[in-house]
Parts: sequence; C-alpha cells; structure tokens
Amino acid sequence: MAAILDREGSCLFKKGGVLSVQTVYNSVTMPTKKTAPKRKSAAAEEANEPKKVKVSHRSHCKEPGQVLVLGQGDVGQLGLGEDITQRKKPALLSLPEKVVQVTAGGMHTVCLSETGHVYTFGCNDEGALGRDTTEEGSETVPGKVTLDEKVVQVSAGDSHTAALTEDGSVYIWGSFRDNNGVIGLLEPMKTCPVPVKISIPEPAVKIASGNDHLALVTQDGNLYTSGCAEQGQLGRVPEHFSNRGGRKGLERLLVPQMVKLKGKVHFTDAFCGAYFTFAVSKEGHVYGFGLSNYHQLGTKSTKMCFVPLKLTCFKNSTTAWVDFSGGQHHTLCLDSEGQVYSLGRAEYGRLGLGEGAEEKSEPTPVTGVEPAKGVSCGASVSYAVTREGSVYAWGMGTNLQLGTGEEDDEWSPVKMTGKQLENREVLMASSGGQHTVLLVKDKQES
Repeated sequence: MAAILDREGSCLFKKGGVLSVQTVYNSVTMPTKKTAPKRKSAAAEEANEPKKVKVSHRSHCKEPGQVLVLGQGDVGQLGLGEDITQRKKPALLSLPEKVVQVTAGGMHTVCLSETGHVYTFGCNDEGALGRDTTEEGSETVPGKVTLDEKVVQVSAGDSHTAALTEDGSVYIWGSFRDNNGVIGLLEPMKTCPVPVKISIPEPAVKIASGNDHLALVTQDGNLYTSGCAEQGQLGRVPEHFSNRGGRKGLERLLVPQMVKLKGKVHFTDAFCGAYFTFAVSKEGHVYGFGLSNYHQLGTKSTKMCFVPLKLTCFKNSTTAWVDFSGGQHHTLCLDSEGQVYSLGRAEYGRLGLGEGAEEKSEPTPVTGVEPAKGVSCGASVSYAVTREGSVYAWGMGTNLQLGTGEEDDEWSPVKMTGKQLENREVLMASSGGQHTVLLVKDKQES
C-alpha cells in the first residue's frame, strides 16, 4: 500500500497475598472417634487460591452509546463497507452491540463493546485488525476479535492495536514500524495477526498508543513502554541505542520494560502523541519524552527527549491536568476546570488559536469552546468534547475529518453538526490519519 503524504509532505501513515488458615484445637483432649472427613470450607479453599484482581482506572469508559464515522475511508476504516470510502458528515455505523470506547488508529478503527468485546475494521496489511480478513471486503465492516477475557480498554496506533483486560493483562496485535519499515511487535521482525499476551510482572491499569509505541501504567504506579524508540518516545532507551536497539538489538525495544527515574515516581496516568509520551505522577507532576521538534512536549528546546523530563510549563498550582492528546506535531491538554489548551505546531489551524497563530512552546488557552470533558488529536486535527455533549473540531480540512462538509482548514474551533448528531450527546471523539470516530448517545437516555 502506498504511503499517504500530508500537505507538508510528511508520511502520515503507511499504512496477593495468600491467607493462611489456622485450625484452633480445643485444649481438652477428647476421646478419639472416627468421623467422616470434613469438607474444607469454601472460605478456606478460596484463601489458598491467588486472589483475582479486577483493575480500574478513571479512564475506563462505562457509558454505552452508538458509533458515528466521518472523513476518508479508502481502506475500510469507516466500517461502512467496500462502496463507501468517504463521509463529509457523521454517519451511523451498524454494530451488533452498544459501544463504550472508540479509538482510531492510523488507518483502522477499534470499538469496545459494553460486554467487553473488541470490534475492528480498516487496513489489515500488518495485522492491526487482529482477525482473519481473507474474505473479500471483510476488513471494511466491523468484525469481532477473538479474546477469551473481558476487555476494559483499547488503544491503537498506525499498525497495532492493544487491549487491556479486567484482570490487568494486556494483549497486542499488528506491528510496530520505524523509518525503515516493520520492526516487529513482541519479537524482532515478527508481526502478530492475532492477539498475543504481553509479559509484564504486575497488572496494568491503563494503556495508551502512539503511532508506533505503547505505554502501560501498572497498579503499583510503574510505567512500561515498548515499540519504536527513534524519537525518544520510550523514555528508557538512550539515543545511541534508539535505532533498532543498536548492538543490543530490537528486543531492547520490543520487550516492555520499566521507565526509570531518579527517586521513586508513582505514575497514575499516561498519554501518547504520535511520537511522544506524557506521564502524570501521583503528585500531579507532568513528565514528557519523545519528539518535540515543534515544542509539542512543552520544552523550551526542540531537541528530542530520550529520558523523562519534568515539564515545568504544566506546573500550575490552581488546577489539575486531566487529559492530554497528541497529534503528529501538536498537543491538546485539558484542565479540571474544563479549559482546553494547545501547544506545538500551528500550520493548518491545528492549535485552534485563530488565523495566523504561530507555534507555542507552552499550553495556550483555546477560546470559543464551552467547558470540555475530553480532548483528542488526529495527525493535524483537533477535537474537544464538551461537558454538555457537543464536539468542536479544528485544523486541517483535507480529509473531511472536521465534519464541516468542506475541505477548508479551520483555525478556530467549529461546532460539529449533522443529522446523526441531532438529539444526541457526544461522549468521546478519536481521530486517525484521515478519519474520525465519535461515540454518541441519545439525549432522552440521559
């Protein structure tokens, strides 16, 4: 499949504890009498089994809704079948059950149902759909991924998809790539067309994907990363090993390992941009690493960051940061008051700061949007979902991802409209290289 270039000529997307049970004997010696052996109590039996955890995190979505799609869908990423390859306005997608999370990869889409099933559609060249698509056209409509466990969160990149199960296991499928092509997924140069379990020593509670990397936050507050390291996005691989692991080889990149900092830092959340990662500590500090060529990490320098930096531009005593999302070269962030901010590259209006805005090296308030509950970025586009259920879009119009019905760039936030949005509340938005997915619910249900 040919690479897709944006108007900048950049290649966007090529694609427990065990209880011991003690028996207390009466001190008076009783006459011995043969009795039938007693059944162990259920409690005693349970105590000898390792306790099953059920992980939870504030990012796990529980509110069910329906899925709307828009933008370009040349490889089936709209899920509307072989014949519909673009939608100027949001179109309703037919799925067998209600959905609680939608996420757009570069050229594929992942939907998580309220029962914990995963549905995928779009480009499957490197196995990102996690299911068999040999049947003609089967990649262009939603299909179920075979996973025996209940999934509570999904994430997607250019050519990979990840799923977090309710017991804290993580499954992944597809492939990671670097500038020279496929690097593999869990083993060097091997893509995985079906879900495989990642080996990590503790349960994960949150997963996030960049274009070609994965970040995991664990129950104990550790951060693990895997994937491509070229731009520093793993936060644990020095620059001289960043090209395919150097002399240590690809396993250094592909086997998830902990991001270590001086002194113990307890992480509570992580977010990914295309080539960079943000992590938030229990104290509310924001750390970042990866590509910052347009200051998208909020660093004063435009150098790549190969180790986590505590980002002083996010030090704000009056408010907490609750959401981050990164595109190719820009970042959106959201504070607990519902104010949206942007930083990084400005071309095509992706910062939403008005006509002629220039790149920003620190979070800058986006005006014209009511208090928001979530933010998300596509490659060169931006979205804010408001608390009352509207969605605003801005940035590059080329791929019809903004829902305006036109291909014009939008330098300031525009409220998305359309027949399918009437009497519906938007729960979340996610955007890929050329398409956008919305999760909505009918207003009378609220």
